[in-house]
Amino acid sequence: MVSLICTLRHHTDELSCCAFSPSLLATCSADKTLRVYNTADFSELPFSPLSGHGYGVHCCCFSSCGSHLLSCSTDGSIIVWRSDTGEATALLEHPARSPLRVCALAHDSSLLLAGACDGTVALWDFSCKTLRRCSAVSEASVVACCFSPCGQYFLTGCTHGDLKLWDVDISLLHAEKDAHDLGVTCCSSTPQLKVDGCCVEFRLASCGQDSQLKIWIVSQREGAACIMKLLHTLTTHSAPVLSCAFSSDGDLVVSGSVDKSVAIYDANLGILLYTLKQHNRYVTAVALSPTMPWIATGSMDRTVNVWKIGDGDSRTGKYLTGNCLAPESRQTVCQGRKLPGHSRLPVADWSEEDVQSWLCEEGLEELVCNFKANNIDGLELSQLNKETAAELGIESVGLRGRLLRKIEALKSEQSGSEAPDEFLCPITRELMKDPVIAADGYSYERESIESWIRGKNKTSPMTNLPLQTTLLTPNRSLKMAITRWKSSQ
Repeated sequence: MVSLICTLRHHTDELSCCAFSPSLLATCSADKTLRVYNTADFSELPFSPLSGHGYGVHCCCFSSCGSHLLSCSTDGSIIVWRSDTGEATALLEHPARSPLRVCALAHDSSLLLAGACDGTVALWDFSCKTLRRCSAVSEASVVACCFSPCGQYFLTGCTHGDLKLWDVDISLLHAEKDAHDLGVTCCSSTPQLKVDGCCVEFRLASCGQDSQLKIWIVSQREGAACIMKLLHTLTTHSAPVLSCAFSSDGDLVVSGSVDKSVAIYDANLGILLYTLKQHNRYVTAVALSPTMPWIATGSMDRTVNVWKIGDGDSRTGKYLTGNCLAPESRQTVCQGRKLPGHSRLPVADWSEEDVQSWLCEEGLEELVCNFKANNIDGLELSQLNKETAAELGIESVGLRGRLLRKIEALKSEQSGSEAPDEFLCPITRELMKDPVIAADGYSYERESIESWIRGKNKTSPMTNLPLQTTLLTPNRSLKMAITRWKSSQ
């Protein structure tokens, strides 16, 4: 049995990654932020959200003890955050400032790896934050990477579909050509090594644009070359599989797909146990807690669902007991976070009391007195901006920012309408105001692509190929279409 225990709705753009530490859940998004939650009750921590990246955040992960949180972004950097305070303690930049799509820490947190759009990986000594090496590993973007349980090897996956095994000197040990047709999207290794005499092995999960999840055995005998053997090919999903992850004991593997579903498998037998269908857009991220029977799933619908698996025993780390080979389960018993009664009304129709209740529900209790003193009802709430929020006597810039972001999220949630994808800048994932066409044929927000080019990125953000010219052409027809769409909302 799998039950939905809560739905987190704080991000304002699509989710890109989720990660657990023993006591925290971190999520990151194209909205350029990370959010951090306490897994005791999934309340957001006071210092969340974390802001520091200039573009969307693609990936996040915790150090082994959970004391640090790392994030990588299109801006070509990795930020190291303290997970107890949210303080940014280090900024690591790709030598060529190439956009970073994925990052991973060795299980002992000794090494940090990042995969970039230019086909390179950068490897740092994490303790001293020094770059060991940056090397080309593919002709295509590196979009997946993970370390072996021992930390002596790592794997990379690229948009051409190859999986490659490397040692920490970035010497190629094995290449699995066309492991996934049309491209790899994610890979994950089990936390444990299996030692059998002179043979050492571990399991690897990979997924891709071919709508398949594959489980591999990676092994090496003393004095022999590394071998990758395909154990299972799982074809439950009907569309590209975007994310995968193992449970801490390696017995389960979970995947999320463009078909909007999450699949949970017995990793040893390759048997489907559960299918979850709570999201209404692509499932882009999955993660499993190392200490509790939790699964987190993130989606382009901007939500994170947290699930409890079966009769989980947090002391043993075992997720399923008894009927672990059960047929596909029916959907969940819990409906997650329900909107309060007043939320079913348009914001403009809320009373002053409704507004004050909403503030409390969103963790903004300290603003209730300001709103009460100024008789703010739903109509005034929907019209608040930076200037009028300051006039309410809200002195904290951060608090004003949180309020305005929550108002925008509320209006978006109630409107039920999202901007068409072609209206969003591919770099920032924000609605374009001044769209221009670059030499690669794609349209971008002028300020974003100009900033991209000034940052010595003379390649296309979409294709990673060199831009033949930096000339930008106004896309007037797209600008008119965006204006008409905004008027209709």
